[in-house]
Amino acid sequence: MKIAVLVSNDLVFDQRVKKTCDVLIYNGHQPVLVGRELPDSPTYNGPGTSVRFKMNFNTGFMFYAELQRRLINWLKNADIEAIWANDLDTLLPALIVGRKRGLPVVYDSHEFFTEAAGLTGKPFKRWVWLMIEKYTVPRIGRMLTVNQSIAEKFRGRYSVDVGVLRNMPVLSDVPKIKPREPFAEYTIPIDKPILLLQGAFMDRDRGTSDAVEALAVLKDVTLVLVGAGIEWEESLARIDDARWKGRLFCIPRLPYLKLRELTAAADVGLSLDKALHENYQLSLPNKVFDFIHVGLPIVASPMVEVKRVVEDYNVGVVISEVTSDEIASAVETVLSKPREQWFKSCMTARKELHWGVDSHLIEQTLEQALLQSWVKEK
Repeated sequence: MKIAVLVSNDLVFDQRVKKTCDVLIYNGHQPVLVGRELPDSPTYNGPGTSVRFKMNFNTGFMFYAELQRRLINWLKNADIEAIWANDLDTLLPALIVGRKRGLPVVYDSHEFFTEAAGLTGKPFKRWVWLMIEKYTVPRIGRMLTVNQSIAEKFRGRYSVDVGVLRNMPVLSDVPKIKPREPFAEYTIPIDKPILLLQGAFMDRDRGTSDAVEALAVLKDVTLVLVGAGIEWEESLARIDDARWKGRLFCIPRLPYLKLRELTAAADVGLSLDKALHENYQLSLPNKVFDFIHVGLPIVASPMVEVKRVVEDYNVGVVISEVTSDEIASAVETVLSKPREQWFKSCMTARKELHWGVDSHLIEQTLEQALLQSWVKEK
């Protein structure tokens, strides 16, 4: 089956979509990824083939309006037999064309879109997305999302069948590298414990500034930020602060495998999202699983899903609130225990927390999409 896999990004760094395509290929399907192309977008090398739009707008209402139009126009004539829509910003074109052409449509929601930070304090924009969600989700009838808390919200709102496909890594060997050694490539001293905070720091509620401020208390550790976004840029501007000069480093976004090596070489992984938006309150960041899979202990903020994983599997310390003092105290607690102890707990946890545990839902959900009314009537 030829399946159009729709995203609003440039395809390159979306690990969940790549893993989904790998499963589709394994089951005999032919995924075609459809997304955007930015001026600095690297070449897409698979899995599957790709179609990328050069957009006239990169943000805001005009971007989303153009994306909907481009997706609809492409889908109308594409040689495809099914549509896989990732996140709400691709679902409306998928539903419109899917119903018109009699194609099965799967919705994979990577977050609680209508409760995200970008819509907070913007009632009209949130209302528009809520209307799109209200129109599309009940008609789809079956969807996937990233954790149980968000699944329960969708079930409560729309009485739909929601499968939970957690965004966990594929089970693979732990990189065999010396502790901290890979950081030397970035001229980072490796004589002190290294704290790692990674991700897309697009909003000021990821705990980044609090982690930086914790360096004023933690005199004998180094903090490394890997990613991009406004908090990353603000931290870069603070590197030479006398309180932590020589102990704060900012590395631009890295390919997944390169980042995995750094993750395995760090001493503590930080997951510090704040509960300022319901999307964050219910989130289960990929980095939590990335830390676990390489044996890295975690200091985490008390998000519902994150707290459950960290405490149930004893793979780190959950702080009561995101402050520099709380972060510093938790880091000291983690570092006071032997790294081997944390590593053992992580290795036990990853046996139950990997992509293969939930990935059967991809083919199962696709099969159920064949029962959608407009498909059966074709």
